[in-house]
Amino acid sequence: METKYKTLIDLLRSFKRVAIAFSGGVDSAFLLAAAKEALGKDALAVIGRSPTYPEREYTAAKALAESIGVPYAVIDTDEIENPAFSSNPPSRCYVCKTTLFTGIREVAQQRDIDVLLEGSNADDAGDFRPGMAAAKKLGARAPLLELGFTKDEIRRLSKDMGLPTWNKPAMACLSSRIPYGEEISEPKLRRIEAAENAIRDMGIAEVRVRDHGSVARIEVNPDQIGTLAGPGRHQLVTAVKEAGYTYVCLDLEGYRTGAMNEMLSDTDPTSIEIKGDSA
Repeated sequence: METKYKTLIDLLRSFKRVAIAFSGGVDSAFLLAAAKEALGKDALAVIGRSPTYPEREYTAAKALAESIGVPYAVIDTDEIENPAFSSNPPSRCYVCKTTLFTGIREVAQQRDIDVLLEGSNADDAGDFRPGMAAAKKLGARAPLLELGFTKDEIRRLSKDMGLPTWNKPAMACLSSRIPYGEEISEPKLRRIEAAENAIRDMGIAEVRVRDHGSVARIEVNPDQIGTLAGPGRHQLVTAVKEAGYTYVCLDLEGYRTGAMNEMLSDTDPTSIEIKGDSA
């Protein structure tokens, strides 16, 4: 890993100046910290602010960029106003990332920065991720993916570097909680966010509240299901109903990434038409 990290630093130095799509998650935090080591103030973090992005994550991302010691810019994205996104097709991430990276590119051009970077890693290559295609089309490079960094390596190196994100749970945008084909709206996003915040405040770090109309289907790690179904049941039900749901359900299969992609199991993801080339 030391050799791989040195190669990353050398690659980043070759770019001279970079703008990095920064969410405050494990991968982008590691990439930003490496860019700070390689380029100092010539590394710019660009944070997207959107109704699909939890407010506490946005606040944490700004604080983390400041603690790493790099300048940052914030862009407001409006993908939710685009029917190609809000209609919630399987290609919605393509539309979202097109909007995001178009904004990042504009910020970079204003500051005479030619290189855009994003934090995809080697483990992302095997999943259905239309957003990666959008980032690539708009000229963003993924150094961690190019150099073969796995998620486990990134976490281990992040821990060695003292980054607080080394053990941070994965986070996807709130629209990923809504089944494909069902409209993405701000009221839905806000109730999902409120319910997830309440559950995290109960000490459950990794949670997804899947929105099925009046039903909240809650995914947590299997070893935490007993806690929510037992001692925490009343608090859970009260909090989720206060967020706007009528019924509260625990998914006994537990949390798994891309659960909403299970409905695509009969479809070859590579055959899905990707629309929305522009935001």
